[in-house]
Amino acid sequence: MSDKAEVPDINALIQSIPYAQFLGMTVDQRGNEITALLHFSEKLIGNPVLPALHGGVIGAFLELTSVAQLTFETGTDALPKSIGLTFDYLRSGRPVDTFARARITKHGRRVATVTAEAWQDDRSKPIATSHGHFLLRQPETEQG
Repeated sequence: MSDKAEVPDINALIQSIPYAQFLGMTVDQRGNEITALLHFSEKLIGNPVLPALHGGVIGAFLELTSVAQLTFETGTDALPKSIGLTFDYLRSGRPVDTFARARITKHGRRVATVTAEAWQDDRSKPIATSHGHFLLRQPETEQG
């Protein structure tokens, strides 16, 4: 966590992203931990035969969860930029609410590496994981 006195309201920050609003994503911020929540909606279904969540929705949810974690831990409202992401789809996402948490595995001055995992009813059975690299944006005063 940064030395800054105030931690930004991560849920408000995520809600300022139009695609996060479209997905119906919110962030639960308790103490020094955040959990992202993807509220189920019929529009998120990619395969109506199963039915299953669209893979792109799950991937975007994991990316936004990583961005939320980075923003939370750095204490800045400058959103990081995705450089590269890899997703592992482990199970079909059923038509229920989905949860995710991310962990920063390396935090440099300009680039951070983050892993994230999404689950539904049982955290020990993730439906997808991600591994990503993010460019950390410097506040305007530090950019020179």
